[in-house]
Amino acid sequence: MAISFNHTIVAARDKRESAEFLAELFGLPSPQPFGHFMAVTLEHGVNLDYADAPQGEEIRRQHYAFLVSDDDFDAIYGRIAARGLQHWADPRQQRPGEINHNHGGRGVYFLDPSGHAMEILTRPYGSDG
Repeated sequence: MAISFNHTIVAARDKRESAEFLAELFGLPSPQPFGHFMAVTLEHGVNLDYADAPQGEEIRRQHYAFLVSDDDFDAIYGRIAARGLQHWADPRQQRPGEINHNHGGRGVYFLDPSGHAMEILTRPYGSDG
């Protein structure tokens, strides 16, 4: 049996703002409404379905990691820098303004408008380099 990941729901303070943030930063097509979600489509048909969190409910930070090509990393990191977004080389946010070179690639962490920890990396964890 072939199993593939299809979608996940991402809680947001403002689903449109968060979905547009990711789509623009990653150079993806504009988010599309789907029911009460704003869907951002990634490769292989995977969707991030952004939903407004109930009023007054705390949004628990989640971590979303995206494996990208070197060219995509350059483009996305260029947009991060052009926007002046805070970013870090590590998930504990102790190396601000840096890129890591883990696993023979590059990676960086940043926050989306709802406070979720986003990561882009060019090599999967455990790669030899």
